[in-house]
Amino acid sequence: MNKSIRLRLIVMNIIQWAVWGAYLTSMGSYLASVGLGPKIGIFYAMQGIVSIFMPTLMGIVADKFIPAQRLLGICHGIAGTAMCAAAFYGMSAGSAVSFAPLFSLYAISVAFYMPTIALSNSVAYKILEDNGFDTVKAFPPIRVFGTVGFICAMLFVNFVKGADGVQFQNSYNQFFTSGVLGLLMFLYCFTLQNCPCNASAGGQQTLAERFGLNAFSLFKDKNMAIFFIFSMLLGVALQITNGFANPFISHFKAVPEFAGSWGAENANALISISQVSETLGILLIPVAMRLFGIKKVMLIAMFAWVLRFGLFGAGNPGPGVWMLILSMIVYGVAFDFFNISGSLYVNMRTSGKIQNSAQGLFMLMTNGIGATVGTLSAQAVVNRFTESVQTEAGAFMIGDWTTVWYIFAGYALVVAVLFMILFKEPKNANEKIA
Repeated sequence: MNKSIRLRLIVMNIIQWAVWGAYLTSMGSYLASVGLGPKIGIFYAMQGIVSIFMPTLMGIVADKFIPAQRLLGICHGIAGTAMCAAAFYGMSAGSAVSFAPLFSLYAISVAFYMPTIALSNSVAYKILEDNGFDTVKAFPPIRVFGTVGFICAMLFVNFVKGADGVQFQNSYNQFFTSGVLGLLMFLYCFTLQNCPCNASAGGQQTLAERFGLNAFSLFKDKNMAIFFIFSMLLGVALQITNGFANPFISHFKAVPEFAGSWGAENANALISISQVSETLGILLIPVAMRLFGIKKVMLIAMFAWVLRFGLFGAGNPGPGVWMLILSMIVYGVAFDFFNISGSLYVNMRTSGKIQNSAQGLFMLMTNGIGATVGTLSAQAVVNRFTESVQTEAGAFMIGDWTTVWYIFAGYALVVAVLFMILFKEPKNANEKIA
């Protein structure tokens, strides 16, 4: 019975993250191929915008009205349908894709997908607890399979080609892949164990508390205020490579020196090394936190972002492919040491009913405000130094990508130096803030 429960949750996580992996790192290349390269940042910024309020709204619905596993399925059903509709539009429009209809359908899909990340975790926790599991021990090995699903989806859209001979990663077929997986998840969720509503959930909370606004009281503590501000500043970097790494690597197809190279033809496969590194990076966090403390761990993450961007600027899919590969490996430290270590630090410094709200505030500052500002700002930089060009090999964003990546690296370096100067690590990191 225990193995069956784990297996069911493993399957849930594989599909949950495969839905996102089907397009998250490759959508930029498709947008560039249909002349929407200058709009890539807006598409990725939408993920941050809806993350500010949709997870909280769906959490309230799950607490009060609809069992979590059913709401998870409903959200996936809506998101998958909208993503399939976006794919159908892309297929019918061909190279004459317009921004408004494609973005509208994509925005609906993302608005209902982003809450499923938290909902899927809640469903897993509830099912594990109801069956006598220790969630701290049982959930991480299950969640790792989510990353496996993400990687498998990335590799699928990288290597599979449509009837027109175009890789899924460069066409609307990546949206079909994501949409179909979402509809599969919709059906699968209705076979999961029931996670009933708690009619009294949040009954004593104000609306401000339900939306986590009470966590802003943490800004009264100077050091926590500095921590959250720098979390936002570093959050700017989170989605940049998701949005622009694939268009950058793919543009080498139009460069005679690198045309036909394995790296240029298989950008998503190359990028998938980042997700493998991310999985391994998680294992280093407990040791790093114990040895170095939060300030040094965060600084390691910040300087890793400098390397991540700098190696992109210096690398290429030919003789310099080793620099791209090294950049992918560095990503695990850059992402995990910031995202997960930061979350652990917030958990250590807060207590009581503000703890969950503090985690929500951390996510708001990083994946909400930070990532939104970051993708829009990155788009402005990319638009300044590159342009969408139609070549014999297709439409690509061609220009001075080296300068683009060095600007991002310079930004990360400035943030790291300022954090080093301004943030003072508390003598006792476990001391709770009243």
